[in-house]
Formats: sequence, structure tokens, C-alpha cells
Amino acid sequence: MNEAIQERSGRADVIDGEAVAAAVRESVAEAVSRLDEVGVTPGLATVLMSDDPASETYVRMKQRDCAEVGIESRHVEIDTDAPASELFATIEELNDDPAIDGILVQRPLTEGVDEPAALRRVDPRKDVDGFHPENVGRLVTGDPRFVPCTPLGVQRLLTEAGVEIPGSDVVVVGRSELVGKPLANLLLNRGDDADATVTVCHSKTDDLAAHVSRADVVVVAAGVPGLVDGEMLSADATVIDVGINAVGEGDDRKLIGDVDYESASEVARAITPVPGGVGPMTRAMLLKNTVTAAANQAAVDIDLGLD
Repeated sequence: MNEAIQERSGRADVIDGEAVAAAVRESVAEAVSRLDEVGVTPGLATVLMSDDPASETYVRMKQRDCAEVGIESRHVEIDTDAPASELFATIEELNDDPAIDGILVQRPLTEGVDEPAALRRVDPRKDVDGFHPENVGRLVTGDPRFVPCTPLGVQRLLTEAGVEIPGSDVVVVGRSELVGKPLANLLLNRGDDADATVTVCHSKTDDLAAHVSRADVVVVAAGVPGLVDGEMLSADATVIDVGINAVGEGDDRKLIGDVDYESASEVARAITPVPGGVGPMTRAMLLKNTVTAAANQAAVDIDLGLD
């Protein structure tokens, strides 16, 4: 039995993102050891220009993840009152630093800073987030260098859940640059874990339920709590909930997804929880991309053993 799948009689199986992420981290740690044998130490730099508490927490978690698998991490924090030119100069310095293989510009940036301009300054070979226009184009044309981490994590969760992606009807709810668009392109590409028939729904879609009801796979990344519920789903659907929304106040405050978990669990074949589903996979895939970047830039011809 797949340890990542928690079977439940009469209810949807739970796809345990924490368990899958742990397996990814284990394979990344092994890859780091193989690189160490040839004198290569992967390095990831995070750049923060924001006073957003959630961003600060995410950066700390990424640093901890790096330490766990043996990736060197460097954190650069830029004052929110600094000009954008200071951010751009920092990115250029990291581009030129041979000890840094991956660069992550933590978003959102402080108000008034041109985020696309900042992302364009990251060396595409170090763009482990996969947001540089060159890497976006490579994904669209079926020759990806780096795939954004959340879509890559979603693809892995589908594979772990036993979904036969080729030929599946996949509905992606949400068209963001971070998740919806790159995920649609990833699953449209050719391959054993792709070749899906993909529909992208969004805020202007008429009759969302009609699209969702015919899907084999539903991925919801719209930022709207409870947008998709059990009445919309087919009985054999696999549901991936990318949303993470804080609701309630004080002791009643909790995190919920874009899917109504209880009603969806009564209908779907399998479902990811929130939290504990997609979130851990996003961080794990960042580590994987960083190790891949290190191997590419060192031009080492070894089997990293990454799944």
C-alpha cells in the first residue's frame, strides 16, 4: 500500500502531501550527497523585500528545509524603504556568485516594486521558481528547464494517488501565473505524467459546476474558500486543493482550502487536505529544482537519482 494514501471506507482517500514531500526530500538529500562526491555543493539564495509576516515565515521554513537536505542557504533582506534599484543590484550580484545555484525572490514584494521586472533580472539558469519569461516559454513549448514548484508538486501528488494522467479530463480552477497557467501547460505537455485534456476555469467562466462535474481530476487554485463542493464533483474525481485561506478570529481561526473538504470527501475518490496537502510539496520541489540547477551549472554527468 502507498503510505502517501490514507484509505477511508465510504469517504475519499486522503493524499498525504507531508508523506510525499518527505520522500522527495530524502531523494534530494541523496542527490546532494552524490554532488558532494564530485565537489559540488548546491546553494540557494532567498531575497526578501517585504514586511509580510507570512513571507518571513516561508523564508525561515525554506532555510530549514535546505539545512535538512544539505543545501547551503543564504538569505538577503532588503529594507522596504529601499529603492527598487537595490533589489535589482542584489539579484545581479547573486547571478554572478558561483556559490549560488538557485535564486528565489520571495513574493509579494513591497508595494510599488515592479515584480515582473525583478523576476526578469534573475538568471534563467538560477530561476528555481520557474517564473523567468525564458523558463515560462520553455514550459509552454514542451522543453522545460524549471517548472514552478506548486504545479510540479501537484503533478507528483497525482502520480502518487495513482491517477493515469494521460487522457484524463483535468479541470484547473484558477489562471494565475503561479499555479493555474503553468499547471495547465505542464499537464498538456507530452509524457507519461502529462498528456491530459485540460480545461482552465476562472472568475468569468459560465457554469463552473458543469465543467467540474465531468472532470477526472479537479485542481482548485482560485483563492476563494469553499468554491468547489461535493455537489459539483463526479464520484471518481481526484481533487487537489491548492487554496489556503485563513478564516475566523482568535481561537476560532483556522486554515481552509478552496474546496469544501467535508462535502467533497463524501463524493471524490481522493482528496488533498488543507493544510498538509500541496503546501509541503511546493517547498520540496524547490529543493529538487535547486539541486537540478546545481548539477546543470556544474555540468556534472552523474545520475542524481531524483524521481
